[in-house]
Order: sequence, then C-alpha cells, then structure tokens
Amino acid sequence: VPNKGMAQFQEMMRQQLESSMHTELEKLLNTVTGAEKEVSKADFEGFKNLFHRFLQVKGPSVEWVKIKRPPEDSIQPYDKIAARGLPDNVADSLNKLVVVKLNGGLGTSMGCKGPKSLISVRNENTFLDLTVQQIEHLNKTYNTDVPLVLMNSFNTDEDTKKILQKYTHHRVKIHTFNQSRYPRINKESLLPVATSLTMNGQNAEGWYPPATVDLNILHHLVSQPNGKRCEFVMEVTDKTRADVKGGTLIQYEGKLRLLEIAQVPKAHVDEFKSVSKFKIFNTNNLWISLAAIKRLQEQKAMDMEIIVNPKTLDGGQNVIQLETAVGAAIKCFDNALGINVPRSRFLPVKTTSDLLLVMSNLYSLEAGCLTMSPKREFPTTPHVKLGSSFTKVQEYLTRFESIPDMLELDHLTVSGDVTFGKNVSLKGTVIIIANHGDRIDIPAGSMLENKIVSGNLRILDH
Repeated sequence: VPNKGMAQFQEMMRQQLESSMHTELEKLLNTVTGAEKEVSKADFEGFKNLFHRFLQVKGPSVEWVKIKRPPEDSIQPYDKIAARGLPDNVADSLNKLVVVKLNGGLGTSMGCKGPKSLISVRNENTFLDLTVQQIEHLNKTYNTDVPLVLMNSFNTDEDTKKILQKYTHHRVKIHTFNQSRYPRINKESLLPVATSLTMNGQNAEGWYPPATVDLNILHHLVSQPNGKRCEFVMEVTDKTRADVKGGTLIQYEGKLRLLEIAQVPKAHVDEFKSVSKFKIFNTNNLWISLAAIKRLQEQKAMDMEIIVNPKTLDGGQNVIQLETAVGAAIKCFDNALGINVPRSRFLPVKTTSDLLLVMSNLYSLEAGCLTMSPKREFPTTPHVKLGSSFTKVQEYLTRFESIPDMLELDHLTVSGDVTFGKNVSLKGTVIIIANHGDRIDIPAGSMLENKIVSGNLRILDH
C-alpha cells in the first residue's frame, strides 16, 4: 500500500527533524553557564513539546464549516453583571485576587530603549506608575493586600527590577517572573536561527495600559455556586474598523474557542474581518481561576493550538515563531464566559498616535485610572494618524510644545515635518500635510476646526 509507505516516510522525516532540533538546542545550552543555563534548559523542555506538536499537526487547526457563532448566554453584556451591585464585603473578593501584567514588551516600535511600561504618560507618570497607583488605591480603600505580578521578558527584567526599588514603601507587594524564551526557527530548515543564548532584541508586544481591576466582574466570578464556578472570563468588546485583526470568540464542537486571524484560511480572511459575522474581539484582559490552572497543568490538559507566526528578520531572513495564545486556553476551562465590556476598558498603546490620545485631555486620570473625560460629548475616541516623523517617542515629544486640546476632535491626520506650539486646540476633522522639504509650525494658541493645512508655514522668533 503506497499510502502506508508515505506515512512511514513522513514519520521518519519528523523524527529526523526532531533529533536535529534537540542537537541544536544542546549546542545553544552550551553557550551559557550556571543559573541561566538551568532556566534555558527548562524553557527548552517546553519548546521541545511545542515543536513536537508542531510537527504532528496536519492541516488547519479549525475547519471553517464547523465554526458557529457563540450562543447568546456565553457572552454576557457588562451592564447585566454590573446591575447586580457589589456586596458589602468587597475585601473578601479582593483577597482572592492577584493581578498579573505582561511586562515583556520593549518600546522598540516607538524607538525606545527599555521596557514599554516605562514610557511617561502623564505628569512624569509611566504606565507602570499608573498600575501601581491603581492597585495601591484598591488596597488602601478596602484594606486589602492585592499583589501585582509582572511577567518580564529577558529584555525587560533588569531595567524593571531597578525601577521597582522606588515602590518599596507603597502599599502593594510586587513580584516578578520571566516568561520563557523560545528560539525562532528558520522557515526552510526548521532549525533555530540563534547561534548563542546571549543575543538580545526579540519582538515587542503591545503594552496595554492599565486595564483596571473591575469589582463587578470580580464579584461575578467569586459569587458563583461551586458546581457553576466560571473558571475563565475573557473581556471582549465590540469591533470597530481599527480592530478587524483582533481574535474573536466562536463556538466550535460545543466549546467556546478563541479564533485568531493566523488560524483563518486565506479564502475566509475577509469574512473573519467583517463586523457582521464576528462582532466582538478579545481585549486580552483575562480572569482565570488559579486552582483550575493548577489542575489543568497537573493533568497536562492545557491544550492550545499552535500559531505559526512568520517573520522577516532585519537581514531579510525568513523565520517562524511558534506561539500559543493565552486566550486560546479558554476551551480547556469549565463554564468559560465572555463579558462584553465598554470599549473604555481597552486602551491599546502600540504607536505614538495611541500615545497622543492617552496623554491628551480626552482622558482624565484618577487613582491611576485613565477614563474618558466627562467633558467629551461623544463616547468614541478620535481617529489619529501621525506620520513617520512622529514614530519615535523622543521625536514625537519634541514636535509638541504641549499636547493639544482634543476634546472636540473627530479625526487628525499629520504628515511630514510639522510642529505644534503651546495650547493649540483641534476640533472636527484636521488634516495637516507638509510636503517634502516644507515645514509647518502650528502657532501657539491656534484653534483649528475642520481645516486642511498644507504647504509651508514657518514662524521664526524675531
């Protein structure tokens, strides 16, 4: 039977690849010593399992025809959960909570050296300051001891530990641990591209500013009767045009599952991006039962689909990153639930355009929480597109003498060599385009409403 021979041949190839991978990983381990070697060894055990599963996978991880919309009751509107009100003993719920923040991302996409969490947002306060202030506020208000755990990466660990010394007298215990470091592999040979473990600079994740502890969601989780305990909540929010690539929740073979764009067959990508079929996306604010994580780990039952993420390195080399999305674990937990939260709970800052919104008077800051200013008449955020002269944070900051008043702004596009004087106010739709070789200085105190500014505008001190 030729098929049988083919299967044997494929199995032989798989075993060969696996043994080559193990050899390469051994070589990498020998480039370091001591504690670092032990940590890497543990990481590589995890990677070997991932690689083994990657080689076994046949075809796509989801069959499009089996995808169904999640049942109505599996995604609850936030208002319904908040309507139940809070119990008298909020502290009891808070004492069961640990806050874990992803702190692995470097601000490289915004031209920063060091952790993204150390970018200043307001009055010299960084994202990390805001997070600490928030949790400290909870602990003081309810007399609790909610700890903050930072998941660092090998890129951010040293810088973060130095900065943490300044919080020693704050009322919040801060712990850190390092996420695993897995090798990127060559697209053709499927072997690691790294030649030693001492290399730096891996890909930066988006840093999400403080998604605050929401007492209503917390209460909903801890107040369920034992048999109905919800072990996993994913906060989702309605999709807008900016979020078409975000992962969504589906029903698949009777279970709630996360569907990421990387898992979608090419022919269905447009359907995936449409707002009509998949109305919500995953904000990556997750509430997970620690007891359930422990149970699933011990049973080795934490089964997450492998996402193959193709990348091109600076030198043009094609590599793949084998990833698993934490949200994909939703299908392993009992009574999992999506909660459709207001968009204000989700504030991604991946670019300086996002940073401009967060730094502006659109948001008010209270006890470390950024909330949309009550002075803004519509609840939506303006659409901001800053050109390439604003990509790097340092340069972006030099182009604004002060952050403009944006309370009545709908849309801002800025392109080319443009600077803003003090106390500029922007309203409606404002488009500012300096052509190549031209420069536009928006004068201090200007008010631009529904204006297009182009050409050359230099204001020089006399």
